Amino acid sequence: MPGKDLSSPCMDCHESEAIFLIRSRHLCRNCYVRFVGYKVLRRTEQYRLRRSAPGAARGNLLLPLSCGLASSVLLHMIYVQMKEQRSKPHSPEGFDLHVLMIGPSSISSSSPPLGDTLETLQTYFPLASFTQLPLHAIFEFVPSLQDILPEYAGEGFKDDPLLSPKERLDAFRASISSNTSVADVDSVLMTRLIVAFARSKECFGIIWGDSDDRLAAKTLASVAKGRGSSLTWQVSDGMTPFGLEFRFPLRDLFTAELQNYADCFSELANIIVPDAPLSENILTKNLSIDQLMLRYVSSQGAKYPGVMSNVTRTANKLQASRMSTNGTRCAMCDTFICNSKGVYTQTIGSQDSSLSELCYACDRSRPGLS
Repeated sequence: MPGKDLSSPCMDCHESEAIFLIRSRHLCRNCYVRFVGYKVLRRTEQYRLRRSAPGAARGNLLLPLSCGLASSVLLHMIYVQMKEQRSKPHSPEGFDLHVLMIGPSSISSSSPPLGDTLETLQTYFPLASFTQLPLHAIFEFVPSLQDILPEYAGEGFKDDPLLSPKERLDAFRASISSNTSVADVDSVLMTRLIVAFARSKECFGIIWGDSDDRLAAKTLASVAKGRGSSLTWQVSDGMTPFGLEFRFPLRDLFTAELQNYADCFSELANIIVPDAPLSENILTKNLSIDQLMLRYVSSQGAKYPGVMSNVTRTANKLQASRMSTNGTRCAMCDTFICNSKGVYTQTIGSQDSSLSELCYACDRSRPGLS
C-alpha cells in the first residue's frame, strides 16, 4: 500500500501526506478541500438542484462580497459547484450567481479602494455577474430613505438636498457620535441596499459569507443592541421579513478552517483583503459592541470552539415571534413592528402619527438617544 511509505498518511484516501488537521482528522490537501466543501454543499444543495418551471430561466442568487476571507472562500466554493453543475448533461437548471460588492472606501475613508479587484474577479469567475456599488447608492435603490434619515437624526442634523448623495450620507453618519450606533446604522443601511439590489435582480435568496465564529459574534452583539428578535433571520437560515431567503452556508466552519482552504488556491490570495487587526491599545469604551464581541469570540473561540458553536446552533433553533403585527414596518430597518400590548414602538420626533415609526433597536441607535 502506498500509505505505508508515508510518515503521516491522509486518514481519508491513505494515498497522500496529511498536511491539515480538522476535527481530529489528518487530511491531505484534496481531502481537506473536499471535506470543507461538502459542509457548504449540503447547505446549498437545494439551490444547486433548483428546478425552474419548463421554459423558465434559472433562478437568481445573490452573494454579497466584502473581499474578506469568508465571503471570498464562499464565492470560490459556490463557483466550483456551478461549474460542476453546468458541466453535466441534462442537469437541473440550478441558479445564476450575482455578486455585489459595496466599496469599503464609501463606508470608511481609511479603507483602501478595491481598485482593479472587480476585473480580477471577473477573470477568475466568468460565470458569475459582478456589480460594485458605493454605500450612498442606498438613495437610488431605497429613495424613501432620503426623507427618513433627517427624521431619524433629529434636530441636530440638517440635510442639504443640494449636496451629492455621498456628502449627504457622510453628513448623516457624522451626526451619530456613538461608535456602536454608527456600526449599527451602517449594518442596517448595507442590509437594505443588498436586499434592494437583490430585488432589482429578481433574486430568490441571498447567501452570506459568515463563518461560525462571525455568526456567534453577531448573535451576542445583536442581543446587546436590542436586535434579539431579528436573530431568526440575521444569523439563521430561512425566510426573512423582506420576502427573500437568507442562508449562511459557512455556519459549520471556523475562520481558521477557511484560512486553510484559502491557502490551497492561489487565486484567492489575489482577492482576499485581510482584516485590519484591532490594536490592543484601543480602550474598550472606544470599541463598538460589534467589534467587542468579535474580539471576544476570536480570542475565546480558539480556546473553546465548541462553546462558540453552541451559541450559533442555539440561535439557529430560534423561531420567529408569534406576537401580532398590523403590517407596520420600521422606517429605518424595514422589519415588522409588533403591536401587542407591552411591546415597545416609537414614533420619530413626536407622537404625530404622520411621522415614521421605529422599532426599539433602531430607536436606541438614534443620535442623542444612544
